[in-house]
Amino acid sequence: MKEKYEKEEKLLEKRLIELSRLSYQREIITYTDFLNLSELNILHTLPKDLLYSRYVSFGGYSLAERQMAAFIPDALYLRCGKGEFSPAETGYPFTALKIQPVHGKFAEDLTHRDYLGAVLSLGIDRAKTGDILVSGKEAVLFVHNDMADYIQEKLTRVRHTQVRISSVRPEDLEYEPVCQEIKGTVASVRLDTLLPLAFSSSRSRLSGLIEGAKVYVNGRLITSNGYQIKEDDVISVRGMGKFRYKGTVSHTKKNRLYVVIQKYI
Repeated sequence: MKEKYEKEEKLLEKRLIELSRLSYQREIITYTDFLNLSELNILHTLPKDLLYSRYVSFGGYSLAERQMAAFIPDALYLRCGKGEFSPAETGYPFTALKIQPVHGKFAEDLTHRDYLGAVLSLGIDRAKTGDILVSGKEAVLFVHNDMADYIQEKLTRVRHTQVRISSVRPEDLEYEPVCQEIKGTVASVRLDTLLPLAFSSSRSRLSGLIEGAKVYVNGRLITSNGYQIKEDDVISVRGMGKFRYKGTVSHTKKNRLYVVIQKYI
């Protein structure tokens, strides 16, 4: 299993380097498919001297976990007289699809897993799809442009609910994440002390997730239990969710820290 993972990691590294080289040589923007947290971490930790151009990443909204990377050559920055490009100017080849029930009154309460399962059952590669945002009876799916028309034509039902799909430009999407504010005391602002507060589980179990390479801070893989969290850092745990550390409110008489976090629901 480890050898398979290492082989896939090397193949991804080569692909990223090749996209960067093509961007530099042809003076164009090149794009990856949607990258998950592990793949984004590989990109972020690639030695800069192996890349031929700068890159930015975006997944349709500010907190996206699955993102496309765009390699932008220096020549393009100079030609356009820009220090950076907005997501719209970067021209990421993906769109947002809004999935709504045809008959809202009879619609089921569908989950992220329901929507994802329905999309993948069409034979679509997961790398062609980004995050799925579920809100009430509706959902928004970010998808590669190549797959958008196909999904709009073929996806007519999620579980037993008949659905209709419309296209929405990502830049026109208004999304406000639903958060649960959690307050509590911790001995210090270490990664392994904040996880139990956020996920109501034992410290020993969650420490295992850190060592098992399932925890990311601001999109970067962290494997140290004692990693110090900073204010407004976003912590993501694969398979469990994510939260933002908002800061320390006060100290208790026993010199513990009273902290606030926002858990994304």
